[in-house]
Amino acid sequence: MKKLIFLLLAGICLLSACKKSTETLPLAGIDDYAPTVAGKYIVYQLDSLVYKSFGTRDTTISYQVKYQVDAEITDSLGNPAFRVFRFIRKTESNPWVPDASFMMVKPAGSLEFIENNMRFIKLKTPIRDGYSWKGHAYLDTYSANSDIQYMDGWDYTYENTGQPANVGAYTLSNTVTVNQRDEIIGNPDDPASYSEINFGREIYAEGIGLVYRRFFHSEFQPGNGGYFADGSYGITLTMIDHN
Repeated sequence: MKKLIFLLLAGICLLSACKKSTETLPLAGIDDYAPTVAGKYIVYQLDSLVYKSFGTRDTTISYQVKYQVDAEITDSLGNPAFRVFRFIRKTESNPWVPDASFMMVKPAGSLEFIENNMRFIKLKTPIRDGYSWKGHAYLDTYSANSDIQYMDGWDYTYENTGQPANVGAYTLSNTVTVNQRDEIIGNPDDPASYSEINFGREIYAEGIGLVYRRFFHSEFQPGNGGYFADGSYGITLTMIDHN
């Protein structure tokens, strides 16, 4: 009888251990990685790469920019949305100057960012490694006169969900990376041939929001020494302060 009771208890303990080992933590939501409340701000170091002298040379211009949530509103479809104001200054010793305004929209299960009348699907649930979606589904990348055809078909994919990351001077304990594009067409090392580079990556931190962004697009045209076509540019945003 004692042996039977022992076997039953052992079986219960074994089942309990198996259950605990297979349990998973609940998936993070949009609000975890993109909290939006009036007054919240993030300050970034902005490094902007532009091409000058008719696309024959590049230069990087640096600023500080602050994105601040102004107020909650609704979009034309009744979804919760937020006005976001951007301020800019050259260095910390300069005053902030209003620069632009944007809108963040939070329909169920996603975060959309509207910039220059272009709507990007920045985040989408479920937030887990390998989950992918068409981040540019709302963009006109297919019309003959579209100047963003290179953005067609980009698959945004999560990586390093819930993992720590170092961004600038910050060590962040819980982040998620959104890989947007890493594409090279042709041979950029050959000045006698056409080439194109497209790259996009963003990192979001729990309780903060977007902490890092790198975007780059270049289109190199050969001939007459070669030049980078209009629309070639790059930006890097690195968080330097937040509340």
